[in-house]
Amino acid sequence: MYKLICFDMDGVIFKDNNFWIELHKRFGTLEQGIKLTEKYLHNNYEKLVEEVVVKLWKGKDAKPYYALVNELEYLPGVKEVFDYVKGKDFITAIISASSIDVARRVQKDFGVDHIFANELVIRDDKITGEFIWPIGNGKEKKAQIIGHLCEDLGISTEEVIYVGDSETDIEAFKEVGLSIAFNSKIEELKEIASHVVNSDNLKDILPCLK
Repeated sequence: MYKLICFDMDGVIFKDNNFWIELHKRFGTLEQGIKLTEKYLHNNYEKLVEEVVVKLWKGKDAKPYYALVNELEYLPGVKEVFDYVKGKDFITAIISASSIDVARRVQKDFGVDHIFANELVIRDDKITGEFIWPIGNGKEKKAQIIGHLCEDLGISTEEVIYVGDSETDIEAFKEVGLSIAFNSKIEELKEIASHVVNSDNLKDILPCLK
């Protein structure tokens, strides 16, 4: 019996596949952002934070950030999925390398129980240059968060469902009892998934939950 269902966010809950790349577009730093992401995302996340948040974004007006948080478009079927899992008394969680403010929006709209994401620190409507990253780029961090959450809830990781789409979800997939690769282009993720759902409508995962 599954008790907890966890969701990645970019590309699973929302249409955009990478919040931070979208934010680079809003801040006019896309070219540098792509180069730095490719260089550091998977081997030196701390350096990526320093190069982007401190050197490129510090002092910028936060209005474009808040606008992006509010303008992100939900994928079809998100409401139906949360209605279903809430009706079945699942505990729900977001575990994402995206923004905590985006996760808070999902929490507010759909009553998500637990949210874990990275935080771009803002004071007086300015980007401070600080970044709090409990998830980092995902990967092992996501799996660790699942383990810690299960300990807190008194359940086994075998009682967890995880829905993801990216290579940063691979370790989380290995940790849980049921994994759903949703609308994913990552072959390695699909190979280890319990279910593969090739759709951009989240409600198409519902047969995997029943």
